[in-house]
Amino acid sequence: MRQINIGLSEEQRQGVIDLLNQDLSNSYLLQLKTKKYHWDVIGPQFRTLHEIFEEQYTALGETIDQIAERIRQLGGYPAGTAKEFIELAAVTEYPGRIPSPTQMVANLLEDHELIIRGLREHVDQASEDFHDEGTADFLTGLMEGHEEMAWMLRSFLEGESLSPDGKIPDSQARVAVGAGKSK
Repeated sequence: MRQINIGLSEEQRQGVIDLLNQDLSNSYLLQLKTKKYHWDVIGPQFRTLHEIFEEQYTALGETIDQIAERIRQLGGYPAGTAKEFIELAAVTEYPGRIPSPTQMVANLLEDHELIIRGLREHVDQASEDFHDEGTADFLTGLMEGHEEMAWMLRSFLEGESLSPDGKIPDSQARVAVGAGKSK
């Protein structure tokens, strides 16, 4: 293979490749979990959640491909086996369990937030430790995508806390009204 000469040492590139393989693994397991929930969701919110989950696992599929291609651009090889994904990922699975629809949303939200926190760290490491601003920018874009998906899920859960008439319960209304006041 021709020597890669992009202003990063082999050690710097490998450091970034290792970070990216962690992000790839997390995204892959999250996509798998989201697809499983898409298949398993039931109840009054079936159609809404079925569509949200499909949108999100489709977006995650694109993310996975982009991460793998970034790894190849840097001269590395992406993780690509279930064993590698499980070993490298922080996202956890719960085989044999089918949670309630609201718990499915909460689980996916927790996973997106976990990935967002990891991406923030990886942005800093890519830039500060490995001097790869290109990958730092790439990771920032991935983080923003996860932030949007997390927002959609969070909004669904917040909607669950509304009373049947669409009003915020008194205990939450007091918190919401007081939250806007400055001291």
